[in-house]
Amino acid sequence: MRLGYFTMPLHPLERVLAETLQEDRETIIYADQLGFYDAFVGEHLTDKAENVTNSLIFLASIIGQTKNIKLGSGTSNLSHSHPTLIASQAAMFDHLTKGRFIFGISPGALSSDAEALGILDQDRNKMFAEAIDVILAIWDREPPYNIDFPDNRYKVSTQKTQVLDIGKGIMMKPYQSPRPEIVGTVVAPHSKGVIAMGKRDFHPMSANFLLSHWLPSHWQNYAQGKAEVSQEANPSDWRVARTIFVADDSKTAKAYGAEDAQSPYRFYYQQMLTKMKLGNRHVIFKKHEGESDEHVTVERLLDELVIKGTVNEVVDQLLALREQVGEIGEIVYAGMDLVDPKLGRRSMELMANEVMPRVNAAIGLGSTINANPKMSGVAA
Repeated sequence: MRLGYFTMPLHPLERVLAETLQEDRETIIYADQLGFYDAFVGEHLTDKAENVTNSLIFLASIIGQTKNIKLGSGTSNLSHSHPTLIASQAAMFDHLTKGRFIFGISPGALSSDAEALGILDQDRNKMFAEAIDVILAIWDREPPYNIDFPDNRYKVSTQKTQVLDIGKGIMMKPYQSPRPEIVGTVVAPHSKGVIAMGKRDFHPMSANFLLSHWLPSHWQNYAQGKAEVSQEANPSDWRVARTIFVADDSKTAKAYGAEDAQSPYRFYYQQMLTKMKLGNRHVIFKKHEGESDEHVTVERLLDELVIKGTVNEVVDQLLALREQVGEIGEIVYAGMDLVDPKLGRRSMELMANEVMPRVNAAIGLGSTINANPKMSGVAA
């Protein structure tokens, strides 16, 4: 079972932007040094707490300072730009990394982003589906392209202006052939979008802020999509993100991971609960769809969604999670604001060097954590 990293990121509003951007860069560089398999970074245009506005620009700043870790858009919000722009920029990024790129995609869920772009009243899921069709067609076809799918707002051609012998009118294809791995983040319980992922060989990443009892619905729908195209779902393709804090002692784990007023985990879930309620998406925090909102509290989220403890305690919790949801290809460690940089980095170190080897040993996969070139691990 691999170990990955994901950050939205999410920082207190009073922090200096230049400092938090540097902190997030350094964290992923450290994840590479520890042997994490991949790192995904989100993007938002209109959220001061979630301060990366373009994941590819951010990740490009650390290509030269990382060696093995795969760098993933987490996600590229496909409703925000014309698919020609995204296809060309993602392809160039793949070349810059020489194939260390994972193309994470989503419609773009933040309503204030949609309002700022003038698409608040648009069906962003439909825009997403139309955009990915066009992106894949650009990567698959040769000029002049003439991409004109029925009922698709995006039309792409260079026929009128191409001059092929000087390269004019030709769009870049990715470094990886035929394309990079495509990953979609899944939030909603019983998401129908995961069925479509299975049909198209896109791979799901279940969000870290989803209660674990909803997770099997993601795998079931992904497997259904695979079956509908006569394929078998492979557990190695399923990423499950979790909010994790590992400490050298239980007291520190409980304090920094939940109880302290300044805990970054407390800040994170205060933010997430507020945002999900504003979007009427807080069912992800419920035991069942009909449960009363009054039961959904920050204290409950910290108790049920933060895997925290010593190495042995976290190992036990991850093995229990696997018993509950089945085989997982990758545990994706969710990044937090570094209120205490030493504790934050120590947690990542313990996760990589002690927790994951013990988890993999317990499930019979050996002691390594991933399948990066410098490692010899086996993915679940």
